[in-house]
Amino acid sequence: MRRKLAAGNWKMNGLGSALSELAAIAGCETRQTDLLICPPATLLGRAADTAAAGSCAIGGQDCHARESGAHTGDISAAMLADAGASHVLVGHSERRSDHGESDADVCAKTTAAWAAGLTAVLCLGESLAQRRSGDTLAVIGAQLAGSLPDGANGDNTVIAYEPIWAIGSGLIPEMAQIAEVHDFLRRALVERLGDDGDRIRLLYGGSVKPGNATEIFAVSNVDGALVGGASLKAADFKAIVAALDAA
Repeated sequence: MRRKLAAGNWKMNGLGSALSELAAIAGCETRQTDLLICPPATLLGRAADTAAAGSCAIGGQDCHARESGAHTGDISAAMLADAGASHVLVGHSERRSDHGESDADVCAKTTAAWAAGLTAVLCLGESLAQRRSGDTLAVIGAQLAGSLPDGANGDNTVIAYEPIWAIGSGLIPEMAQIAEVHDFLRRALVERLGDDGDRIRLLYGGSVKPGNATEIFAVSNVDGALVGGASLKAADFKAIVAALDAA
């Protein structure tokens, strides 16, 4: 049985005053759902301290593939772990598009995350043009093959499917489209990794809100969500967690 996971990506949002929202999230009572918030790097240490009294894990939003070195402005996975993180996002579409990250880059970052003892939350997703051209599964399959190193399992890896065109747009794929991708990912993971592939949690991300969470969590092979804007407010995120708990 895979435990459910509700993860929040704050992106480039949040000052010290936002830690009150994190405190409310960390105090959320759940029966079968793990909680994860990925704040901006400036808040990592304080976020870890804030969440320590509750049940919420803290993650970074990105890491460098190297452990240390002359990489001004970058943060290594070891630094994230030292600041109190237990997870890190890798391969988010905004990193792939804004910073030109390739599948090979994401693969190297995933390996670095594992070496530092972090769980990698590996993001995959297609563009609207790729969706309309019928290439979604080919794109997702190529990203998975190129971004996920050998050795992945349910302890060191989470996979998040985020259709790029649904992120922050308010657009939601049809439930059958989400099911198609999540079922495809599960088959691909099991074929490659055996039982370890069946243990890896699959999250859906892309305009997840309290109003659509219940419907999304009823989809096969959806083990949770990677939430963007709705994770910035404790009330919204807790409503999503409640829907996941009830699924």
